Amino acid sequence: MFLSIVIPTYNRRPILEKCLRALEQQTWHADRYEVVVVDDGSTDGTVAWLQTETAQFPHVVLVQQDHQGPAAARNLGVEHAKGDTIVFIDSDLVVTDVFLQSHVTALQTGGDHAFTYGRVINTANFEDPTAEPYKVTDFSAAYFATGNVAIAKQWLIEAGLFDTEFQLYGWEDLELGVRLKKLGLKLIKCPEAVGYHWHPAFNLTQIPKLIDQEIQRGRMGVLFYRKHPTWEVRMMIQMTWLHRVLWGLLSLGGRLNEKTLAPLLQWLIDRGQSQLALEVARVFLNWYNVQGVYAAQAELD
Repeated sequence: MFLSIVIPTYNRRPILEKCLRALEQQTWHADRYEVVVVDDGSTDGTVAWLQTETAQFPHVVLVQQDHQGPAAARNLGVEHAKGDTIVFIDSDLVVTDVFLQSHVTALQTGGDHAFTYGRVINTANFEDPTAEPYKVTDFSAAYFATGNVAIAKQWLIEAGLFDTEFQLYGWEDLELGVRLKKLGLKLIKCPEAVGYHWHPAFNLTQIPKLIDQEIQRGRMGVLFYRKHPTWEVRMMIQMTWLHRVLWGLLSLGGRLNEKTLAPLLQWLIDRGQSQLALEVARVFLNWYNVQGVYAAQAELD
C-alpha cells in the first residue's frame, strides 16, 4: 500500500509547517508515502517557503492552482497522487507519529469496501497542539469528512471526486460522502489516527467571519439538498421546521445576537473560557445558518 496524503492549503504557513513536520515523523514506511500539498493561491509566501525547504520535507510534492477553493484543490491533489490510497487532512491538522500506520491497520481489517475516519481533537494551543485532551465537543457523527480520512483512490474516481460547484464554505466533503455511501462503502472509525485541529482561541474579532461562514454554509447546504433531496440531507443542513423553531427560540428570534451577547462573551473570554464563549456564540451562529438556508431556498424557488 502506497499512501498519498493530500493537503489543500490557503494562507496557513505557520500551522502548515507543524503539520508537515509531524508527517515527516511517521512510523509508517518512509518509502511508502508522499505528501501532496496543493497550494490554493496563497499570498503569505507558502509556495516560496516550501520551495526553499525541500530538504526538510522530503515527502512533500508541491502542486499549485489559482484560488478555487478546497474541492478543486483536493481533486487536483488526487490527480497528482501516486498512491493507491488517499489520506485527506487539512493544513491546520497536526498528527501523531502513528497516524498513518493506524489508518493502514484499520483499512486492512475493514475489507475492500471500507474507508477509515480518524479522530479530530480541536485545540487552540499553537505551541503544543498535541497536548490537548479529547473533549465531548470533539465528537463527530459525520460519515465522510476530509479533516482526517483514508480511502482507496479507486473509490474517489468511481464516485466522481469532489463537486466543484461547492465554491463557498461547507458541505463538499459530505456531499461526496453521499455518493460514496451509494457505492456501498463502509465507514470504519479509527480513533488511534489522531489529528489535532488547531485554530486560534475564540475572540470577538472572529465573529464577522464566523457569521459569513454560516451564511455561506447555508447557501451551500441548499445546493447539497438540490443534488440529494432527502430527509437525511435536510436534517444535516438544518432545513427543517424543527431547526427553525429551535434556533429561533434559543436566539429569541435573533435578539440574542453578536451585539447583545458581546458583553457576556467578552466576560467569558477574559476569564479564560474562550471555548465556552464559542459554544454560547453558536446560539446566534446557528440562527444565521438557518436564515441563510431559507434565504437561499427562497432565491431558487
